[in-house]
Amino acid sequence: MRIIGLDVSRSVAEVAYLENGRLRPGGRIGLKRAELEQFASGLGVEDHVVLEATGNTQAIVQVLEKYAGRVTVANPLQVRLIAEARVKTDKIDAAILAQLYASGFLPEVWIPDEATQAMRRQVARRAQIVRQRTRLKNEIHAVLIAHLIEPCPATDLFGRTGRAWLSHQPLPGDERIAVEQRLCELDRLGGYLQTIERTLAQSVLQDERLDLLLSITGVNTTVAMGLLSAIGDIKRFPKPEKLVSYFGLNPSVYQSGLQPAIHGHISKRGRSYARAMLVEAAWSVAQSPGPLRAFFLRLRERRGQQVAAVATARKLAVIVWYVLTRKERFAWERPALTTRKMRTLELQSGMTPCRGGRKGTAAAYNLKSVRDQERATAEQAERTYRRLFARWKQSGPTQPIRKPAWPPKPVL
Repeated sequence: MRIIGLDVSRSVAEVAYLENGRLRPGGRIGLKRAELEQFASGLGVEDHVVLEATGNTQAIVQVLEKYAGRVTVANPLQVRLIAEARVKTDKIDAAILAQLYASGFLPEVWIPDEATQAMRRQVARRAQIVRQRTRLKNEIHAVLIAHLIEPCPATDLFGRTGRAWLSHQPLPGDERIAVEQRLCELDRLGGYLQTIERTLAQSVLQDERLDLLLSITGVNTTVAMGLLSAIGDIKRFPKPEKLVSYFGLNPSVYQSGLQPAIHGHISKRGRSYARAMLVEAAWSVAQSPGPLRAFFLRLRERRGQQVAAVATARKLAVIVWYVLTRKERFAWERPALTTRKMRTLELQSGMTPCRGGRKGTAAAYNLKSVRDQERATAEQAERTYRRLFARWKQSGPTQPIRKPAWPPKPVL
């Protein structure tokens, strides 16, 4: 078996060969597709290629895996911790990758399939467009504040009523032009956002995992699609703690010698956008009745709302693991609300709405009696959770039984 280490940069890669315990340099190769194909054609089924995860890793892996016996992608953060050196060159890095793989110490990264990779790209594009739209909206609000204009009476400043109100505000000519330019940019980005959301909805509409995630309180269609793109195959996480660590929601720990362990802030490693979506879902949970809101409120009383939101996000990650692993719906699901979420996704994918008096699949959620019944059930579960922990607080820890000293001291 021959191990080939590749230290990849933007346009070239340094090669190192490890065969029969002997390490030798292999020079540099270009990363244009034709040059990479020429290098890969000299590989065989007994060759194992190792490279670090970078922006162009997925395309390189797709070319090499057709020829090599195995292509392994290493975690660059962990490799740096294991093999940090004072002298760092591309040749040394390529050799270290080959040596770590041969010794069994290489921290590998899971390579997603093409469908998951495409979903991740679409989720990233959507997040970028949302950030741009938020920036444009903030700039328009800043213009209004700078000229002492009262807040818009309409709920949405950028809706039809809000824009009509905005057009009649006394603004200087240059500011008026700037606001109109930003509104046009918002409309353009809104069209792009609608296209991306339609593509995402079409890609996950038939995925049974999506229906399971939507049954969780606080998880809407956007959060569910983001979690699916980040998780991929749930079987690669043997325990819920692994998934929590993958999202970077596990606390950092420092312990040395006989000193007790010190727990700090969360690690914030792994998929940052999935962690942000879970925190967003946690804030939504805080407004919805159920045991999760009782959990949030209990922690908020002790640690504050920011810590409570992060802890609730961690709780949601554990629930996601159990829901996907066991293929069971959330125990405190609100069925009519879940159906409404799924119907919203169907409309996003391009399905035609029901016309002519026909009832859609989410018609039950429009009935106030159905919504009130589901809300009452969730509130009952929340009260049960509060009573459980109220009794747990009152009981307190068991006091140890003190044994009398023996033999007894003489009484003087």
